[in-house]
Amino acid sequence: MKPSPRFPATREDALDRLDHFAPHAAHAYATGRNTDFGPDQPGAVSRLSPYVRYRLITEEEVVAAVLDRHSLAAAEKYVQEVLWRTYWKGWLEMRPSVWTRFRAGRDRWRDSWTDHAGLADAEGGRTGIDGFDHWARELVDTGYLHNHARMWFASIWIFTLRLPWELGADFFLRHLIDADAASNTLSWRWVAGLQTAGKSYLATRENIARFTNGRFAPDGLATQAFDLSEEPAPPALPLPPVERFDPAQPALLLVTHEDMTPENQLAPSARIAGAVMSGGNNNLWGAKAQDFVDSALSDTAARVGFQMGCDVATYPHITSEQVIASAHFAGVRQVLTAYAPVGPMADDLAQMGKDLKAAGITLCPVRRQWDEDFWPHATRGFFPFKEQIPAILQKRRML
Repeated sequence: MKPSPRFPATREDALDRLDHFAPHAAHAYATGRNTDFGPDQPGAVSRLSPYVRYRLITEEEVVAAVLDRHSLAAAEKYVQEVLWRTYWKGWLEMRPSVWTRFRAGRDRWRDSWTDHAGLADAEGGRTGIDGFDHWARELVDTGYLHNHARMWFASIWIFTLRLPWELGADFFLRHLIDADAASNTLSWRWVAGLQTAGKSYLATRENIARFTNGRFAPDGLATQAFDLSEEPAPPALPLPPVERFDPAQPALLLVTHEDMTPENQLAPSARIAGAVMSGGNNNLWGAKAQDFVDSALSDTAARVGFQMGCDVATYPHITSEQVIASAHFAGVRQVLTAYAPVGPMADDLAQMGKDLKAAGITLCPVRRQWDEDFWPHATRGFFPFKEQIPAILQKRRML
């Protein structure tokens, strides 16, 4: 395990980072958020994304801390930025075939572009394009990129280098600490002009120079985005139903990297008789993400054991057989776990649910109320979604 000095993977560090950022989440963020000063340089963004990705700190906690200090109008840009992540999750949750389609396309391109020199140069930061090469190396070295740099990088990858967007999205998944199926895949689709048909994002020399304070000013960038074609995205499906747990009966808690603050989701509504944790070795794309999760898992195990008063067993990648054995040892017939959105962990849990059912044990995924409130509104674009934000926050008594 190699904890990142840039992102210490504990809930305490996440809360400290939020506490330091929240006073600056209004005007300072709104006016400075697009500027990328470079790795390890002070800037206007929060750098909370790895913590929110694995829910060492939740979107609700972040928004609540900001609204404790600012009005919604003052902090609107930052609140919307947090809600973009929620929106992407909800959008993909109701269209899981888009994730399946991405993986199939990625695998086809991987097979046919194995020895493609241009792809190797792009991933290795050897294209000769000012800025792009730096960001490729920064991503591999640090596991992080400023959001604006991610957009520039994706645009240059697609429209200047003319590389498959699926392989660019895969490159990000393999190196970002905050690698996430929904946010990453749909952001790349948005840049490519696939997420919102006909609306692509084109990086320009002037924009890059302006928002890197002149650090980079690449020449030779594409001046026109070309159209990419695909089958239309399917209509939104209803959110999948979840198996309700019986709060009167004891349960085993299964913690995965998809949500690492179960203590503020389930206590005191559930009777937890024991806990098992999965590091998700088979469900994370890159070494830096795995290192972060391994470190966060130790922190989470200590919190869960203390706050829920139960024994905690940790596995690099938990199997159905281990969960069944742990449930039998704890004397329970139900296993509670945080709902895993579309992605590899959701696939694993779907199979695990079948295995547990065959053993007479019920797997109960618990979806956070935040997701229940926001996800159903992600049926169209972000702009109709964001119109619902004030009313939902009001309903949740956060305004």
